[in-house]
Amino acid sequence: MNTDQSMTVRPFSKRFAGISLPRFASGIFTLLLLLLTTACGGGRRSTPAPADSGVPEWLKYATNLAITHYDGWAKVQLRNPWDTAAVLHTYLLVPSDKKVPENLPKGTLVRTPLRRAGVATAVACGLIAELGCADAIAGVCEKQYIHQPEVQQGLKNGRVADFGNGMNPDIERIMEVGPDALLLTPFEHSGGYGRVERLGIPIIECAEYMETSALGRAEWIHFYALLFGAEFKGDSIFSSVEQNYLTLSQKAKGRSAGDKSTRTRKRHLPSVLTETLYGGQWFVPCAESTMGRMLEDAGAVNPFSDKPGSGSVGLAIEEVLTKAQDADLWLVKYNQTSPVTYTSLARDYSPYTQFRAWKERRIWGCDLDATHFYEETPFHPDRLLHDFVAILHPYLLADHSTHYYHPLEE
Repeated sequence: MNTDQSMTVRPFSKRFAGISLPRFASGIFTLLLLLLTTACGGGRRSTPAPADSGVPEWLKYATNLAITHYDGWAKVQLRNPWDTAAVLHTYLLVPSDKKVPENLPKGTLVRTPLRRAGVATAVACGLIAELGCADAIAGVCEKQYIHQPEVQQGLKNGRVADFGNGMNPDIERIMEVGPDALLLTPFEHSGGYGRVERLGIPIIECAEYMETSALGRAEWIHFYALLFGAEFKGDSIFSSVEQNYLTLSQKAKGRSAGDKSTRTRKRHLPSVLTETLYGGQWFVPCAESTMGRMLEDAGAVNPFSDKPGSGSVGLAIEEVLTKAQDADLWLVKYNQTSPVTYTSLARDYSPYTQFRAWKERRIWGCDLDATHFYEETPFHPDRLLHDFVAILHPYLLADHSTHYYHPLEE
Protein backbone atom coordinates (compact mmCIF):
# COMPACT_ATOMS: atom_id res chain seq x y z
CA MET A 1 0.00 0.00 0.00
CA ASN A 2 2.27 2.77 1.25
CA THR A 3 5.88 2.12 0.35
CA ASP A 4 6.97 4.45 3.17
CA GLN A 5 5.65 1.90 5.65
CA SER A 6 7.36 -1.18 4.33
CA MET A 7 10.85 -2.50 4.76
CA THR A 8 12.65 -5.62 3.62
CA VAL A 9 13.91 -7.70 6.54
CA ARG A 10 16.88 -9.89 5.63
CA PRO A 11 18.42 -12.67 7.78
CA PHE A 12 20.79 -11.28 10.42
CA SER A 13 23.77 -13.29 9.10
CA LYS A 14 23.50 -11.63 5.67
CA ARG A 15 22.28 -8.29 6.90
CA PHE A 16 25.33 -7.65 9.11
CA ALA A 17 28.01 -9.46 7.09
CA GLY A 18 31.03 -7.26 6.49
CA ILE A 19 29.91 -4.47 8.84
CA SER A 20 32.57 -3.11 11.16
CA LEU A 21 32.04 -3.45 14.94
CA PRO A 22 31.45 0.26 15.67
CA ARG A 23 28.87 0.51 12.91
CA PHE A 24 27.29 -2.78 14.03
CA ALA A 25 27.08 -1.57 17.65
CA SER A 26 25.61 1.72 16.52
CA GLY A 27 22.96 -0.13 14.55
CA ILE A 28 22.08 -2.33 17.53
CA PHE A 29 21.84 0.73 19.78
CA THR A 30 19.52 2.45 17.31
CA LEU A 31 17.38 -0.66 17.03
CA LEU A 32 17.14 -1.01 20.82
CA LEU A 33 16.31 2.66 21.18
CA LEU A 34 13.52 2.33 18.59
CA LEU A 35 12.13 -0.73 20.37
CA LEU A 36 12.18 1.01 23.75
CA THR A 37 10.49 4.08 22.30
CA THR A 38 7.79 1.96 20.68
CA ALA A 39 7.20 -0.13 23.80
CA CYS A 40 6.91 2.88 26.11
CA GLY A 41 4.72 4.84 23.76
CA GLY A 42 2.19 2.15 22.85
CA GLY A 43 3.54 1.94 19.30
CA ARG A 44 3.35 5.72 18.76
CA ARG A 45 6.44 7.93 18.37
CA SER A 46 6.48 10.86 20.78
CA THR A 47 9.48 12.74 19.35
CA PRO A 48 9.62 14.42 15.94
CA ALA A 49 11.32 12.62 13.09
CA PRO A 50 14.34 14.06 11.32
CA ALA A 51 13.40 16.42 8.50
CA ASP A 52 14.57 13.99 5.84
CA SER A 53 12.78 10.86 7.06
CA GLY A 54 9.32 9.66 7.97
CA VAL A 55 8.28 7.59 10.95
CA PRO A 56 5.27 5.33 10.34
CA GLU A 57 2.42 5.16 12.79
CA TRP A 58 2.26 1.49 13.72
CA LEU A 59 -1.45 0.84 13.27
CA LYS A 60 -2.51 -2.55 14.56
CA TYR A 61 -5.89 -3.15 12.98
CA ALA A 62 -6.72 -0.65 10.22
CA THR A 63 -5.88 -1.97 6.75
CA ASN A 64 -6.84 1.08 4.69
CA LEU A 65 -5.00 3.77 6.65
CA ALA A 66 -1.30 4.65 6.86
CA ILE A 67 0.11 7.58 8.85
CA THR A 68 3.71 8.75 8.52
CA HIS A 69 5.12 11.50 10.76
CA TYR A 70 7.79 13.89 9.52
CA ASP A 71 9.48 16.84 11.18
CA GLY A 72 6.56 19.19 11.79
CA TRP A 73 4.02 17.55 9.47
CA ALA A 74 2.39 14.22 8.67
CA LYS A 75 1.39 12.27 5.58
CA VAL A 76 -1.80 10.21 5.67
CA GLN A 77 -2.57 7.73 2.92
CA LEU A 78 -5.93 6.06 2.45
CA ARG A 79 -5.89 2.81 0.53
CA ASN A 80 -8.69 2.40 -1.97
CA PRO A 81 -10.93 -0.23 -0.34
CA TRP A 82 -12.44 -1.12 -3.74
CA ASP A 83 -9.04 -1.46 -5.44
CA THR A 84 -6.57 -2.34 -2.73
CA ALA A 85 -3.59 -1.95 -5.03
CA ALA A 86 -4.38 1.76 -5.42
CA VAL A 87 -4.36 4.80 -3.15
CA LEU A 88 -7.69 6.51 -2.60
CA HIS A 89 -6.23 9.77 -1.28
CA THR A 90 -3.04 11.22 0.17
CA TYR A 91 -3.18 14.06 2.73
CA LEU A 92 -0.32 16.28 3.82
CA LEU A 93 -1.17 17.64 7.26
CA VAL A 94 0.81 20.78 8.12
CA PRO A 95 0.10 22.78 11.30
CA SER A 96 -1.30 26.25 10.57
CA ASP A 97 1.38 27.91 12.68
CA LYS A 98 4.20 26.37 10.64
CA LYS A 99 5.56 27.21 7.22
CA VAL A 100 4.63 24.73 4.52
CA PRO A 101 7.74 22.59 3.93
CA GLU A 102 9.37 22.68 0.51
CA ASN A 103 9.27 19.74 -1.85
CA LEU A 104 6.23 18.10 -0.30
CA PRO A 105 5.12 14.93 -2.07
CA LYS A 106 1.97 14.90 -4.16
CA GLY A 107 -1.19 15.09 -2.09
CA THR A 108 -3.90 17.34 -0.66
CA LEU A 109 -2.51 19.97 1.68
CA VAL A 110 -4.56 20.36 4.88
CA ARG A 111 -3.66 22.98 7.48
CA THR A 112 -4.32 21.68 10.97
CA PRO A 113 -6.01 21.80 13.35
CA LEU A 114 -9.27 22.26 11.46
CA ARG A 115 -11.19 25.23 12.86
CA ARG A 116 -14.24 25.36 10.58
CA ALA A 117 -15.05 21.94 9.18
CA GLY A 118 -18.05 20.87 7.13
CA VAL A 119 -19.14 17.42 8.29
CA ALA A 120 -21.47 15.20 6.29
CA THR A 121 -21.97 12.30 8.70
CA ALA A 122 -23.42 11.89 12.18
CA VAL A 123 -20.65 9.38 12.94
CA ALA A 124 -17.91 11.96 12.37
CA CYS A 125 -19.85 14.60 14.34
CA GLY A 126 -20.06 12.25 17.31
CA LEU A 127 -16.33 11.53 17.31
CA ILE A 128 -15.32 15.18 16.80
CA ALA A 129 -17.47 16.15 19.78
CA GLU A 130 -15.90 13.40 21.88
CA LEU A 131 -12.45 14.69 20.94
CA GLY A 132 -13.52 17.99 22.52
CA CYS A 133 -13.62 19.79 19.16
CA ALA A 134 -17.35 20.30 18.58
CA ASP A 135 -16.72 24.04 18.19
CA ALA A 136 -14.79 23.22 14.99
CA ILE A 137 -17.96 21.92 13.27
CA ALA A 138 -19.11 24.83 11.09
CA GLY A 139 -21.67 23.03 8.95
CA VAL A 140 -23.37 19.67 8.64
CA CYS A 141 -25.37 17.57 6.20
CA GLU A 142 -28.39 15.44 7.10
CA LYS A 143 -29.01 17.37 10.31
CA GLN A 144 -32.04 15.21 11.14
CA TYR A 145 -29.73 12.29 11.92
CA ILE A 146 -27.37 14.21 14.21
CA HIS A 147 -28.13 14.02 17.91
CA GLN A 148 -25.04 15.72 19.34
CA PRO A 149 -26.29 18.46 21.72
CA GLU A 150 -23.50 20.86 20.73
CA VAL A 151 -24.34 20.52 17.05
CA GLN A 152 -28.09 20.79 17.59
CA GLN A 153 -27.60 23.93 19.67
CA GLY A 154 -25.29 25.35 17.01
CA LEU A 155 -27.93 24.74 14.34
CA LYS A 156 -30.50 26.59 16.45
CA ASN A 157 -28.36 29.65 17.14
CA GLY A 158 -26.83 29.79 13.67
CA ARG A 159 -23.28 28.89 14.64
CA VAL A 160 -23.56 25.64 12.64
CA ALA A 161 -24.83 25.87 9.07
CA ASP A 162 -27.19 23.41 7.41
CA PHE A 163 -25.58 22.14 4.20
CA GLY A 164 -28.62 20.04 3.32
CA ASN A 165 -28.51 16.65 1.63
CA GLY A 166 -25.22 14.80 1.89
CA MET A 167 -25.45 13.49 -1.68
CA ASN A 168 -26.30 16.92 -3.08
CA PRO A 169 -25.15 19.59 -0.59
CA ASP A 170 -26.00 23.28 -0.81
CA ILE A 171 -22.98 24.65 -2.68
CA GLU A 172 -23.91 28.30 -2.13
CA ARG A 173 -24.22 27.75 1.61
CA ILE A 174 -20.86 25.98 1.71
CA MET A 175 -19.23 28.88 -0.14
CA GLU A 176 -20.82 31.34 2.26
CA VAL A 177 -19.47 29.49 5.32
CA GLY A 178 -16.05 28.86 3.77
CA PRO A 179 -15.02 25.73 5.71
CA ASP A 180 -11.34 24.80 5.83
CA ALA A 181 -12.21 21.19 4.95
CA LEU A 182 -15.20 19.01 4.09
CA LEU A 183 -15.55 15.55 5.66
CA LEU A 184 -17.46 13.43 3.15
CA THR A 185 -18.19 9.73 2.67
CA PRO A 186 -16.78 8.06 -0.46
CA PHE A 187 -18.76 5.40 -2.32
CA GLU A 188 -17.73 3.00 -5.04
CA HIS A 189 -18.70 4.15 -8.56
CA SER A 190 -20.06 7.43 -7.17
CA GLY A 191 -18.31 9.46 -9.86
CA GLY A 192 -16.73 11.84 -7.37
CA TYR A 193 -18.22 14.77 -5.49
CA GLY A 194 -19.49 16.89 -8.38
CA ARG A 195 -19.44 20.67 -7.93
CA VAL A 196 -18.05 20.32 -4.41
CA GLU A 197 -14.70 19.24 -5.86
CA ARG A 198 -14.43 22.49 -7.82
CA LEU A 199 -14.66 24.67 -4.69
CA GLY A 200 -10.98 24.21 -3.89
CA ILE A 201 -11.78 23.08 -0.34
CA PRO A 202 -9.89 19.99 0.87
CA ILE A 203 -12.16 16.95 0.89
CA ILE A 204 -11.46 14.48 3.69
CA GLU A 205 -12.74 11.08 2.57
CA CYS A 206 -14.24 9.29 5.56
CA ALA A 207 -13.68 5.71 4.41
CA GLU A 208 -13.35 4.09 7.82
CA TYR A 209 -16.65 2.28 7.30
CA MET A 210 -14.92 0.06 4.73
CA GLU A 211 -12.58 -1.50 7.30
CA THR A 212 -13.21 -5.19 7.86
CA SER A 213 -12.83 -5.28 11.64
CA ALA A 214 -14.42 -3.32 14.44
CA LEU A 215 -11.09 -2.24 15.93
CA GLY A 216 -9.76 -1.42 12.45
CA ARG A 217 -12.58 1.06 11.95
CA ALA A 218 -12.19 2.48 15.44
CA GLU A 219 -8.46 2.98 14.87
CA TRP A 220 -9.25 5.76 12.42
CA ILE A 221 -9.68 7.84 15.57
CA HIS A 222 -5.97 8.61 15.16
CA PHE A 223 -6.58 10.25 11.77
CA TYR A 224 -9.45 12.41 13.01
CA ALA A 225 -7.44 13.36 16.08
CA LEU A 226 -4.61 14.58 13.85
CA LEU A 227 -7.02 16.65 11.77
CA PHE A 228 -8.40 18.42 14.83
CA GLY A 229 -5.23 18.69 16.89
CA ALA A 230 -6.39 16.25 19.55
CA GLU A 231 -3.79 13.50 19.28
CA PHE A 232 -3.49 12.77 22.99
CA LYS A 233 -7.25 12.63 23.43
CA GLY A 234 -7.54 10.35 20.42
CA ASP A 235 -4.86 8.04 21.79
CA SER A 236 -6.67 7.86 25.12
CA ILE A 237 -10.04 7.07 23.55
CA PHE A 238 -8.70 4.32 21.31
CA SER A 239 -6.57 2.77 24.06
CA SER A 240 -9.66 2.44 26.25
CA VAL A 241 -11.77 1.06 23.39
CA GLU A 242 -9.12 -1.49 22.47
CA GLN A 243 -8.61 -2.70 26.03
CA ASN A 244 -12.34 -3.01 26.70
CA TYR A 245 -13.00 -4.78 23.40
CA LEU A 246 -10.20 -7.33 23.78
CA THR A 247 -11.11 -8.05 27.40
CA LEU A 248 -14.74 -8.69 26.48
CA SER A 249 -13.79 -10.87 23.52
CA GLN A 250 -11.38 -12.94 25.60
CA LYS A 251 -14.11 -13.57 28.15
CA ALA A 252 -16.62 -14.56 25.48
CA LYS A 253 -14.24 -16.88 23.65
CA GLY A 254 -12.80 -18.28 26.87
CA ARG A 255 -16.12 -19.88 27.76
CA SER A 256 -15.26 -22.73 25.36
CA ALA A 257 -11.56 -22.92 26.16
CA GLY A 258 -12.06 -26.18 28.05
CA ASP A 259 -13.54 -27.99 25.06
CA LYS A 260 -10.87 -30.14 23.45
CA SER A 261 -12.88 -30.90 20.34
CA THR A 262 -13.31 -28.17 17.73
CA ARG A 263 -16.56 -29.83 16.68
CA THR A 264 -17.83 -29.79 20.28
CA ARG A 265 -16.78 -26.19 20.73
CA LYS A 266 -18.70 -25.05 17.67
CA ARG A 267 -21.79 -26.98 18.74
CA HIS A 268 -21.89 -25.09 22.03
CA LEU A 269 -21.55 -21.64 20.50
CA PRO A 270 -24.90 -19.86 20.00
CA SER A 271 -25.81 -18.91 16.44
CA VAL A 272 -27.14 -15.42 15.76
CA LEU A 273 -29.44 -14.18 13.01
CA THR A 274 -29.46 -10.44 12.28
CA GLU A 275 -31.89 -7.96 10.73
CA THR A 276 -35.11 -8.60 8.75
CA LEU A 277 -36.36 -8.73 5.19
CA TYR A 278 -35.93 -5.43 3.33
CA GLY A 279 -37.08 -4.73 -0.21
CA GLY A 280 -37.53 -8.42 -0.94
CA GLN A 281 -34.05 -9.36 0.31
CA TRP A 282 -32.53 -10.22 3.65
CA PHE A 283 -29.11 -8.63 4.05
CA VAL A 284 -26.83 -10.81 6.14
CA PRO A 285 -23.20 -10.29 7.25
CA CYS A 286 -20.51 -12.01 5.20
CA ALA A 287 -17.59 -13.86 6.75
CA GLU A 288 -15.12 -10.95 6.70
CA SER A 289 -17.62 -8.21 7.53
CA THR A 290 -17.34 -6.10 10.67
CA MET A 291 -20.57 -7.61 12.02
CA GLY A 292 -19.55 -11.14 11.11
CA ARG A 293 -16.25 -10.77 12.92
CA MET A 294 -17.88 -9.08 15.90
CA LEU A 295 -20.28 -12.00 16.31
CA GLU A 296 -17.26 -14.27 16.35
CA ASP A 297 -15.54 -12.01 18.90
CA ALA A 298 -18.69 -12.27 21.04
CA GLY A 299 -18.39 -16.05 21.14
CA ALA A 300 -21.17 -16.65 18.62
CA VAL A 301 -21.64 -18.27 15.21
CA ASN A 302 -22.63 -16.35 12.10
CA PRO A 303 -24.91 -18.70 10.11
CA PHE A 304 -23.69 -17.04 6.92
CA SER A 305 -19.94 -17.33 7.51
CA ASP A 306 -19.72 -19.29 4.26
CA LYS A 307 -20.48 -16.10 2.33
CA PRO A 308 -17.18 -14.50 1.22
CA GLY A 309 -16.70 -10.77 1.39
CA SER A 310 -16.34 -7.87 3.80
CA GLY A 311 -19.84 -6.45 3.57
CA SER A 312 -23.34 -7.87 3.53
CA VAL A 313 -25.16 -9.87 0.91
CA GLY A 314 -28.86 -9.90 0.07
CA LEU A 315 -30.51 -13.32 0.19
CA ALA A 316 -33.97 -14.67 -0.51
CA ILE A 317 -36.07 -15.65 2.49
CA GLU A 318 -35.79 -19.32 1.47
CA GLU A 319 -32.03 -19.37 1.91
CA VAL A 320 -32.21 -17.49 5.19
CA LEU A 321 -34.70 -20.04 6.51
CA THR A 322 -32.50 -22.89 5.36
CA LYS A 323 -29.39 -21.57 7.10
CA ALA A 324 -30.78 -19.73 10.13
CA GLN A 325 -34.22 -21.08 10.96
CA ASP A 326 -32.78 -22.72 14.08
CA ALA A 327 -30.59 -19.77 15.13
CA ASP A 328 -30.45 -19.39 18.92
CA LEU A 329 -30.85 -15.63 18.84
CA TRP A 330 -32.20 -12.94 16.53
CA LEU A 331 -31.05 -9.31 16.61
CA VAL A 332 -33.02 -6.64 14.75
CA LYS A 333 -32.61 -2.89 14.36
CA TYR A 334 -35.55 -0.64 13.54
CA ASN A 335 -36.48 3.00 13.20
CA GLN A 336 -40.22 3.53 13.34
CA THR A 337 -42.84 5.30 15.41
CA SER A 338 -43.88 2.21 17.37
CA PRO A 339 -41.64 -0.53 18.82
CA VAL A 340 -41.22 -3.81 17.00
CA THR A 341 -42.93 -6.66 18.83
CA TYR A 342 -43.48 -10.36 18.21
CA THR A 343 -47.01 -9.54 17.12
CA SER A 344 -45.91 -6.84 14.69
CA LEU A 345 -43.27 -9.11 13.17
CA ALA A 346 -45.87 -11.81 12.55
CA ARG A 347 -48.26 -9.23 11.13
CA ASP A 348 -45.62 -7.71 8.83
CA TYR A 349 -44.45 -11.04 7.40
CA SER A 350 -45.87 -14.37 8.54
CA PRO A 351 -42.76 -16.49 7.64
CA TYR A 352 -40.96 -14.76 10.52
CA THR A 353 -42.91 -17.05 12.85
CA GLN A 354 -41.07 -20.06 11.42
CA PHE A 355 -37.81 -19.03 13.06
CA ARG A 356 -36.92 -20.74 16.30
CA ALA A 357 -35.94 -17.40 17.86
CA TRP A 358 -39.49 -16.12 17.26
CA LYS A 359 -41.09 -19.27 18.66
CA GLU A 360 -38.91 -19.28 21.77
CA ARG A 361 -39.09 -15.52 22.27
CA ARG A 362 -35.36 -14.94 21.83
CA ILE A 363 -35.43 -11.77 19.71
CA TRP A 364 -33.73 -8.56 20.81
CA GLY A 365 -34.39 -5.21 19.16
CA CYS A 366 -32.50 -1.94 18.86
CA ASP A 367 -34.65 1.19 18.51
CA LEU A 368 -32.47 3.49 16.41
CA ASP A 369 -34.62 6.48 17.28
CA ALA A 370 -34.12 5.96 21.01
CA THR A 371 -30.36 5.28 20.90
CA HIS A 372 -27.33 6.84 19.23
CA PHE A 373 -26.36 3.52 17.69
CA TYR A 374 -24.86 4.77 14.43
CA GLU A 375 -23.15 7.73 16.06
CA GLU A 376 -21.49 5.77 18.86
CA THR A 377 -20.75 2.20 17.82
CA PRO A 378 -18.37 2.78 14.86
CA PHE A 379 -15.72 4.27 17.14
CA HIS A 380 -16.89 2.49 20.30
CA PRO A 381 -17.38 -1.10 19.15
CA ASP A 382 -16.63 -2.17 22.72
CA ARG A 383 -20.05 -0.84 23.75
CA LEU A 384 -21.82 -2.91 21.12
CA LEU A 385 -19.72 -5.98 21.95
CA HIS A 386 -20.73 -5.54 25.60
CA ASP A 387 -24.38 -5.81 24.52
CA PHE A 388 -23.65 -8.95 22.50
CA VAL A 389 -21.76 -10.65 25.33
CA ALA A 390 -24.38 -9.61 27.88
CA ILE A 391 -27.13 -11.12 25.72
CA LEU A 392 -25.26 -14.29 24.74
CA HIS A 393 -23.35 -15.00 27.95
CA PRO A 394 -24.85 -12.87 30.75
CA TYR A 395 -23.14 -14.95 33.46
CA LEU A 396 -19.75 -13.72 32.22
CA LEU A 397 -20.42 -10.08 33.13
CA ALA A 398 -21.06 -8.58 36.55
CA ASP A 399 -22.97 -5.82 34.79
CA HIS A 400 -24.95 -7.60 32.09
CA SER A 401 -27.36 -4.76 31.37
CA THR A 402 -27.60 -3.69 27.73
CA HIS A 403 -27.58 -0.25 26.16
CA TYR A 404 -28.69 -0.70 22.55
CA TYR A 405 -30.62 -3.97 22.41
CA HIS A 406 -33.60 -4.98 24.54
CA PRO A 407 -35.91 -8.02 24.52
CA LEU A 408 -38.93 -7.62 22.29
CA GLU A 409 -42.30 -7.39 23.93
CA GLU A 410 -45.31 -9.40 22.89
